[in-house]
Amino acid sequence: MSNLVRAITADGSAVAIALNSTEIVGEIEKIHKTSAVVTAALGRLATGASLMGYMLKNEQDSITLRIKADGPAGSLIAVANSHGNVKAYVQNSVVEIPLNSKGKLDVAGAVGTDGFLSVIKDIGLKEPYSGQVPLVSGEIAEDITSYYAISEQIPTVCALGVLVNPDLTVKSAGGFLIQLLPFADESCIDIIEKNIKELPPISELFDSGLTPKDVCMRVLQGLEPNVLDETNVAYKCDCSRERVSRALISLGKEELQDMIDGPDETEVTCHFCNKAYHFSKDELRGLLSQKK
Repeated sequence: MSNLVRAITADGSAVAIALNSTEIVGEIEKIHKTSAVVTAALGRLATGASLMGYMLKNEQDSITLRIKADGPAGSLIAVANSHGNVKAYVQNSVVEIPLNSKGKLDVAGAVGTDGFLSVIKDIGLKEPYSGQVPLVSGEIAEDITSYYAISEQIPTVCALGVLVNPDLTVKSAGGFLIQLLPFADESCIDIIEKNIKELPPISELFDSGLTPKDVCMRVLQGLEPNVLDETNVAYKCDCSRERVSRALISLGKEELQDMIDGPDETEVTCHFCNKAYHFSKDELRGLLSQKK
């Protein structure tokens, strides 16, 4: 389980939420067999989605972050629920490119810089809420910050990081989001900006042994922060046979008929967890009959 903490300043003008997502990102590497730079990219996106998911108001709400750009990793998707549990998928799990100019994994090089971040919130309305912003950097944290500024007009700071070991396992991963409420004054903003400037990279903070609570206290230092809530979150796929059946029904009559005319058994694999579901011809005929 990965630990997530939310804190608020004494005057209620700023909220910080921090997550040590080392176990979540480790699970991503195991499931998708990602190369180091893709682990870093998808790990950042999943961490961001978990933080944003936890901020949703209702039990059944969910959020999807999708990046589609010109990098070799292709599309990246992360889906989180209101508990902060998250699942993720990348089109190309292995990308081998040189380190960036700072000697770090080149996340922007893998993701691309010419493209969009889409945020889809399913919050129980007739249609999901959808916002899309052009990528600012492809580094993901800055792109999430830009999304909040443009689509939701909420002053937000986002930091995300992943450290990968030479054997491709995840050394540490995590992130934080800070949001200012409309009545936050200039002095509050100045203090938070100063605190953030003095912070080392977020993945290094967690690697050095700091907890999400420590991180919240550091970023809100000087503003008398209090912990609002704390929880454990995980990589969790909610796929099921019923859900896969609904997806097959939605394909259309022709495609279902092609499957019935094909091999004795059809295998459908979940993109998010690689679980395989098998359907016999009779089961597919049953699905086809529901289509009519």
